[in-house]
Amino acid sequence: MKKVLFSCVCMMLSAGTVSAKVEPIYYGDFDNWITRNIHESRIIGGNDRTLYEIGPTATVNGNKAYRNSGGSPWGTSNVYAKVSGVVKGSNAVFPADRPGHGKCAKLCSKLEHVKALGFINMDVMVAGSIFLGEMVEPVTSTKNPYSKMNMGVAYTKRPKNLVFDYKLDMPRNATRTKATGFGSIKTLPGSDEAAVFVFLQRRWEDDNGNIHAKRVATGGRTFKTATGWINGYRLPLTYGDCSSDKSMGWLGLRYKDNAYYARNSKGKLVPVIEEGWDSADALPTHVVLMMSAGNGEPYVGTIGLTFYVDNVGFEF
Repeated sequence: MKKVLFSCVCMMLSAGTVSAKVEPIYYGDFDNWITRNIHESRIIGGNDRTLYEIGPTATVNGNKAYRNSGGSPWGTSNVYAKVSGVVKGSNAVFPADRPGHGKCAKLCSKLEHVKALGFINMDVMVAGSIFLGEMVEPVTSTKNPYSKMNMGVAYTKRPKNLVFDYKLDMPRNATRTKATGFGSIKTLPGSDEAAVFVFLQRRWEDDNGNIHAKRVATGGRTFKTATGWINGYRLPLTYGDCSSDKSMGWLGLRYKDNAYYARNSKGKLVPVIEEGWDSADALPTHVVLMMSAGNGEPYVGTIGLTFYVDNVGFEF
């Protein structure tokens, strides 16, 4: 039924018969998934792991680096890693059944444990995330996770809102866990939160292959509670300089150690340096969108926090 409704919306949009337009993001109904079967190294148990990606329904067997397929714009935090020659799979984003609505994306915050006597003994906190872009595999270290992600896709429209359905499950008496893979696991006070944010950027590349950008529009919200499914939630985008809005302080420009990365014209992943705020009527070149079961520094999260999302699109 959900596929039929999405198809009807698309046809009406193309025919110009709808005044308030919602354009679904391709594969943003999360009804189709790629199943990847990874075999981990014998030294850590030689287990078979299943990883999921958002794209045309298919099964991929073997320890192979994944690149977005079927025109899917979605990347996930699920990764095939090969650290010091040791193969490990990590999966925190799953397809989930949503009665009456097909499938949705299930984003989990969890602890990944790797143990091999005398060689490796590490725990890593992972928060399931989906984003527009791609994960660059195989991942070879836990250092600077943003440098393993090609964040953002080409986009030249100016939507008013990001629209999506969501549900949040938060553990009782929740705390936060910090586990970087090095040193001991630390318990921190307070609970983490799910997060959704979207940036429109106007990017350009200099003669040295560096990518620069100005922020055209910004939107974001964090979530700590929700009762059941919230359908058709609208996250507004603010165009131009939003630095004076205290509620959006966590969505500031990204230009130093927190910069996201993208491929330049030579195929190299480089930081995207946001030079400042663009004018409110500027035309973007790219959109950055992330939906996550965590909101904070990498490798910190609330174990068991689960964020469900569905039917993602832009409203005009």
